[in-house]
Amino acid sequence: MNTVTIVGRVGNDAKENFRSFDSGKTKTNFSVAVNRWDAKTKSEVTDWFRVDVWNKQAEFATEYIKKGRLVAVDGIIANNKWIDKTTNEEKESFFIMANNIRLLGSKRDSEEAEALL
Repeated sequence: MNTVTIVGRVGNDAKENFRSFDSGKTKTNFSVAVNRWDAKTKSEVTDWFRVDVWNKQAEFATEYIKKGRLVAVDGIIANNKWIDKTTNEEKESFFIMANNIRLLGSKRDSEEAEALL
């Protein structure tokens, strides 16, 4: 089963990466920083995840997903493969394709966002 849930702070405003396509679909992405404890180094480590969001949720994200905001993201792990034009090597990156985004934080912020959905 391919399912993932992360909770963390947004690293960049989602509106920075918003795109519309000729098909009518829309897309954006943003990064989320998630902290975890590393027993080996006995310190907190930050992992960064790219989150892709499509269509209605992309439009929602451009309005409410802002740098520093605490969010929970449910989705699947997906990958993207391509050939690097300069080295001719195959490259691969992984990201989260969001199914659901929840704003965490003040009640007022959450109520305003839910009113738009």
